[in-house]
Amino acid sequence: MYRQRIRLVIISRKERSSMKQFLLRVYSFLVLFGIDPLKMLHTVKGLPFYFRDLRILKRQKASAVKQFPLGIPYPCLEERLMESGSAKGHYFHQDLLVARRIYQNQPNLHVDVGSRVDGFVAHVASFRPIVILDIRPLSNEKSISNLRFIQADLTAPIEDKFVDYCDSLSCLHALEHFGLGRYGDSVNYDGYMLGLNNFWKILKQGGKFYVSVPIGPQRIEFNAHRVFSVSFLLECFSDKYHIDQFSFVDDRGDLYENIPITDADAENNFGCVYGCGIFEMTKK
Repeated sequence: MYRQRIRLVIISRKERSSMKQFLLRVYSFLVLFGIDPLKMLHTVKGLPFYFRDLRILKRQKASAVKQFPLGIPYPCLEERLMESGSAKGHYFHQDLLVARRIYQNQPNLHVDVGSRVDGFVAHVASFRPIVILDIRPLSNEKSISNLRFIQADLTAPIEDKFVDYCDSLSCLHALEHFGLGRYGDSVNYDGYMLGLNNFWKILKQGGKFYVSVPIGPQRIEFNAHRVFSVSFLLECFSDKYHIDQFSFVDDRGDLYENIPITDADAENNFGCVYGCGIFEMTKK
């Protein structure tokens, strides 16, 4: 009887996890077509507060020091039901962590491939020059201090001038997209490997390589991204890099910094289904 109860609890947990994943998929699908049920719910909840506060504002207008005429209504209905911001998740943690490591390591030339311009790249550009390589154009790069942009496809052969180009290189949450057509690139099943080979050529011997990708049971979720198993990543890196630090963001969005990698953790992907592995490595 006791074993049966344990089994029922385990099954129940699996069913809950499966149902959660299913609901997240449905939610993502709806958002893809411009339907956001969560935002709609917050909007409906926020309406009474909007009309209450508008009445208060109109009553206060009569005794105000300076008059401001009311313009076109611009309801913001969901912010009061949200937190002040999100200090968690893949991008929040990886962008801050890697920017901090680059600041501490002080390379001669740092190059980034495909990371978020309004996140990680902005962090780095706030304290040093950075060169960006990306398959998509960036129209206003000349107006941004400390930033140089070069449009390039890193799944294609690189020019000789980019061989041994820099002593510091980053690619954060971008490699998993290579070859899936999401950003206008050609579909190539091995696109991620072509990218890794080009990264190796771009980086000087002894240079630092910072890379992050989704980690979990290995799969392609077309055409969004790949998810890599940690064991497979270790195989990819073993002959070319020494791993200086490994950090990861778990499925809840929490960061675990500078964690040792054991065989058991690698096989289990640190318990992640869709986490984020962040590697800092030195080219051998």
